[in-house]
Amino acid sequence: AAMARDGLFAGFRVLGRFSGPVPHVLRYHGRHRQFYLATAVGRSVHTYNALYFVMNLKFVKLLSVSLTGNAVPQDITCLAADRMLIFASYDNILHAFARNKEVVHTYEGHKARIHLVQPFGDHVISVDVDNVLIVWNIQSEEEYLQVDFDKATFAISAILHPSTYLNKILLGSEQGSLQLWNIKSNKLLYSFPGWHSAVTTLEQAPALDVVAVGLVSGHIIVHNIKFDETLMKFQQDWGPITAISFRTVDGHPVMAAGSPVGHIALWDLEEKKLLSQMQDAHSTAIAGMSFVPGEPLLITNGADNAIRVWIFDGPGGTGRVLRSRTGHSAPPTKIRYHGQNGEQILSAGQDGTLQSFSTVHEKFNKSLGRGSINKKKSKKKGLKLDTMALPPITDFASEVAHQSDWDGIVACHQGYITCTTWNYQKTSMGAHKLRPEEFSKHKPIDIYATAVDITSCGNFAVIGLSTGRVDVYNMQSGIHRGCFGKEKAHEGAIRGVAVDGLNQLIITAGSEGLIKFWKFKTKDLVYSTELSSSPSGILLHRDSGILGIAFDDFSISVLDTETRRIVRTFSGHHGRINDMTFSPDGRWLITSSMDCTIKTWDLPSGCLIDCFLVDSAAVSIAMSPTGDFLASTHVDDLGIYLWSNRSLYSLVSLRPLPADYEPSMVTCPSTCPVQDVDMSGDEETCDEMIEYVSPEQLGEQLVTLSSLPESRWKNLLSLDVIKKKNKPKEPPKVPKSAPFFIPTLPGLIPRYITPEEESDTQSKVVNLGVLAQKSDFYIHLEEALSTNEYTAPLNLLKTLGPSHIEIELRGLAPEGGGSTEVMLSFLRMIGMMLNKKYNFELAQAYLALFLKLHLKVLSSEPNLLEEVTRLSTQLEETWIHLQTLFNQSLCVLTYMKSALL
Repeated sequence: AAMARDGLFAGFRVLGRFSGPVPHVLRYHGRHRQFYLATAVGRSVHTYNALYFVMNLKFVKLLSVSLTGNAVPQDITCLAADRMLIFASYDNILHAFARNKEVVHTYEGHKARIHLVQPFGDHVISVDVDNVLIVWNIQSEEEYLQVDFDKATFAISAILHPSTYLNKILLGSEQGSLQLWNIKSNKLLYSFPGWHSAVTTLEQAPALDVVAVGLVSGHIIVHNIKFDETLMKFQQDWGPITAISFRTVDGHPVMAAGSPVGHIALWDLEEKKLLSQMQDAHSTAIAGMSFVPGEPLLITNGADNAIRVWIFDGPGGTGRVLRSRTGHSAPPTKIRYHGQNGEQILSAGQDGTLQSFSTVHEKFNKSLGRGSINKKKSKKKGLKLDTMALPPITDFASEVAHQSDWDGIVACHQGYITCTTWNYQKTSMGAHKLRPEEFSKHKPIDIYATAVDITSCGNFAVIGLSTGRVDVYNMQSGIHRGCFGKEKAHEGAIRGVAVDGLNQLIITAGSEGLIKFWKFKTKDLVYSTELSSSPSGILLHRDSGILGIAFDDFSISVLDTETRRIVRTFSGHHGRINDMTFSPDGRWLITSSMDCTIKTWDLPSGCLIDCFLVDSAAVSIAMSPTGDFLASTHVDDLGIYLWSNRSLYSLVSLRPLPADYEPSMVTCPSTCPVQDVDMSGDEETCDEMIEYVSPEQLGEQLVTLSSLPESRWKNLLSLDVIKKKNKPKEPPKVPKSAPFFIPTLPGLIPRYITPEEESDTQSKVVNLGVLAQKSDFYIHLEEALSTNEYTAPLNLLKTLGPSHIEIELRGLAPEGGGSTEVMLSFLRMIGMMLNKKYNFELAQAYLALFLKLHLKVLSSEPNLLEEVTRLSTQLEETWIHLQTLFNQSLCVLTYMKSALL
């Protein structure tokens, strides 16, 4: 049954997403006097402060200043901007954003997907794939004009508003022809025959009437549209032209053109020749390219998840990267937190890179580069022709101890026997290649590393191979330090290796279904246990010694490394277990599977306490060492998603989920951090959740204490000492109140009259009539003699302070105005408290004070003496039982502290 329920984890934000296939937009804000860069990433629009000039333009910042979040329900396909607004379209709907965050206008009217948007003064023009052009009034959101073009003769592929051409737009087509239209009068002014190749992009040149036309054939035509003359023509051999931009710095007439393979060509417009080439500027097609007006800076973005700012300050006219924001260009395969502060996440991707993403700010992101057999040869050959590149990383382990002294990361690669080391401080690949000596000269085809781990001290790396062999290497020197077993540790492939926190044990898992425990120093086999199925992976929580085991039959087991027994078994996934992670305290085991669920298992209770569905299966998950975030990566997704742990800041039900619970679909978070919390959902949850109210007594056989503070009962026997200690040495003197007009004696020299001594005539005789009245406590005790209900006098006594309690007990004796019947009633109240075994410490304290005050009266009255004798027997029985329990607990505690386990 599907149930409405707030989960344990809530989407917070995504890391590592910077760019997509949609061209970026560069716009100038007149009031701020700054350039802003807008990029479309999935359903979000990122706005960057593109330029922040200090000290003669020596520094350029590329810092995110605003994000629109999940602004639209689908991925953005087109982006444009004018002076005040950012326009973003998805499917057939166009939105306008203001102040970088809120949707202020929505334009609906297209029947097909919008693929071109052009701001046009007070209007905005949009073109869909059915070749319908609509001109919208920005403020009123009404259609001003709609023009349908015949797709067979003029399929619109590019749009441009030429500078100073009032009310006119230039359209390019897939047939190669161009048309100049007057939007106001809805007239075709002129048709350009074209160059027998489809138009891909149109760009305004710095000179008036001049437009650059990019073609599918790789040609760039610089054309004067006023006289219909071609001024110059260039050709690139890299395929269609994807983007064009002109450099507007004085004395440097340069045009840049992008290509589908990621290269950029720079053309000298004066010499009409190729100035230079920027090879592999991006690993995918150049989506957008913009020279910053008046500055030697070029901003590019591509579908490889990268934004780069290039500066042209060197000889030869070639640009160098000044600032960049880059993430994985292919989906990440494994993530792990680095260090104990929870601020860095190491991520290995299918693009072969190892990167570090900061959860604090993206300026702290690091790229450790691509794995390579020979770095020097790789640099010479370039990115595309690099035959030395290593396959993607499949597993890695990191440790911060000694990371400043030597490499602190070890990684194994897909289908590759050699494991690599990486240095986090130097942000580069390490010095050592770890592999068995017999394979140092030749690389086997069918033998490869499958699992790695690093010791908590950072000195040793443990590597498991597909042949069942497990080796240990020194991280500082890269020297082989031994292997486990005579020839190999397991008969099958190694599915996981783990080292405990004290370097005492190494745990290995083989595909044949065995878990083996080895001594780390002697390499001897300590224990071996057979599993119910073949394991697919293991994960050790070093602090608690709990080992999580994922099986090929989609079940999960938890093994205690101290007793070496399976203590928990979980089933419920319907696909391969991709990854597991423990909470920092070891209470939760969180698993992700190919069935697109992420489940949280509570180890103490052995129950499933949280489960939610995501759009695409989580490939890898990692819980923060501080417990505040869960990080996840997903199939065919470039981002790393952070989920906040709601149990840290709100009331979350951790009750076991029912067997027929159907998880709800949860949308992955966007780049914008979620700050506004919907309080209405929390209120509903609180209403549904049954809040546990502790009863006054959990069980009749249990001794229960009261919840009163110690000051109410602990010092009842010491009240006379406290009063004597606090007794004032002399009575307080009341200060004389000065008169408003101080009287003076008559004379030449003014003198004040000395105040006369006033005799203290206040009576200090206490009115005994007040004490003679019966108190509420006394009356309740009298009533209890007949009703045998002592709850009311006990509750009244619990509200009184120590001094007031003493006064009440003194008044029970006959010389204090009481009677022996009331004293008997009080003793019966104490007996009731001992029978029911609650308010145990209060019964002891009240009885002790009562005996201290009235011992002489008790010894002279037979009926009171009989009641006291019965109470004494009752007290002794209760205390002997308690003392036995205390002794047992102390014995077990002493054994746990001193015994060698």
